[in-house]
Amino acid sequence: MSSAEHTEPLTKGAPGRTASPLRQLAAASVGNAVEWYDWYAYSFLAVYFADQVFPKDAGNSLVPLLSTFAVFAVGFFMRPVGGLLMGAVADRRGRRAALTLTILLMGGGSLLVALTPTYAATGVLAPVVLVVARLVQGLSVGGEFAASSTFLVESASPGRRGLFSSFLYVSTTFGQLLASGVAALLAALLSDAQMGSWGWRVAFLGGALLSLLGLWIRRGAQETHRAPQSAAERPGLFEALRHHPRASLLIGGITAGGTLAYYTWTTYLPTYAQVNAGFDKGDALTVGTLSLAFFMLLQPLGGILSDRIGRKPLLLGFSLGFAVLVVPLLGLVTDAFWSLLLVQCAGMVLLTGYTAVAAAVNAEVFPARVRAAGIGFPYSLTVALFGGTAPYVGTWFASSGHGGLFPWYVAALCLVSFVVYLTLPETARRPLDGTDAPAPEQAAPQA
Repeated sequence: MSSAEHTEPLTKGAPGRTASPLRQLAAASVGNAVEWYDWYAYSFLAVYFADQVFPKDAGNSLVPLLSTFAVFAVGFFMRPVGGLLMGAVADRRGRRAALTLTILLMGGGSLLVALTPTYAATGVLAPVVLVVARLVQGLSVGGEFAASSTFLVESASPGRRGLFSSFLYVSTTFGQLLASGVAALLAALLSDAQMGSWGWRVAFLGGALLSLLGLWIRRGAQETHRAPQSAAERPGLFEALRHHPRASLLIGGITAGGTLAYYTWTTYLPTYAQVNAGFDKGDALTVGTLSLAFFMLLQPLGGILSDRIGRKPLLLGFSLGFAVLVVPLLGLVTDAFWSLLLVQCAGMVLLTGYTAVAAAVNAEVFPARVRAAGIGFPYSLTVALFGGTAPYVGTWFASSGHGGLFPWYVAALCLVSFVVYLTLPETARRPLDGTDAPAPEQAAPQA
């Protein structure tokens, strides 16, 4: 591999100073939290604006069709496209350029949601505007993982890539908790009529403003990748897939079990408890919030551990743990508050073996030239196929009278990822450019 493909030292940013590690962490993490706040706010607040945008009694058959497309499909359909396009921007123009673009797109999408007209005022234009907004947000969030994970890992000093990697899910979880908290606060302060009329728009306007904060922080960060200077040197859109097909397949195998387990435990488990154990809906939301906060605190610990002992032990522990324990764990869920809390927190501990190191492992698979695009497309496609469908597969099993089969589905896919992890070389102490040369002496990371 040529030296041009090695990760370059920090070269650009605020003039006259070198960015601190904290500034680099903030640039990726704050922006990523804002991205996921905007993304999850839609889910938490949809109940308040759905009737305004998608009226059930609408005579136009396009309305329910657009509703289904917007709510269930459009975001996940756009994520692989966003991963490919924003990843290409990161490889061609630099990581900061992609990070700037993703947060602008997410902020613009949130603003568009906030300004979406009602069906009563504009007819079918209302759901069309909302679909466009979700298209934009899906494009943004699909590219965010590729750009921010690459930027985080490249910003890390030797021996700290796992720690920096872990902040991707710290910020993702914080954004989810923030969206939940804002939605709950607005619902507590406003009447149902006010929430349905204008209250839900406040949350999206707030997301658009938060995007400006994230944009300001990201513009002060320093570049981690020297982009090609001429068009002839820039990597093609599908260069990573053409020249690194094995690495692309590896990303899918690395991600499949992890994304299914992640969406099952962080998104679907409260619903699973309600459907299969008669768990109280309000208590399920409380348990979900508490377990997410616990999960967020675990991530840096997992990252630090991976820098000390390697990525493979954590990945193998996660996948084998889920393959063996997911069925008995879900079997322990009853209608008692503590049963769900303990099961969800136990799963979060296992899940950290994947989430804390996912960004580092993915970045360590590809050379710098195509790293962001190489990660973005296969990762987002795998998430769309397995992660995004987890709630629907689980609900389908339950509705067909075979709810007990869903845990076996999770176990089987985690076992597939376990086999993939067995084939992975240990990359924690290798140079980030992906060569087999020994890494420089690394200082032990500090907690």
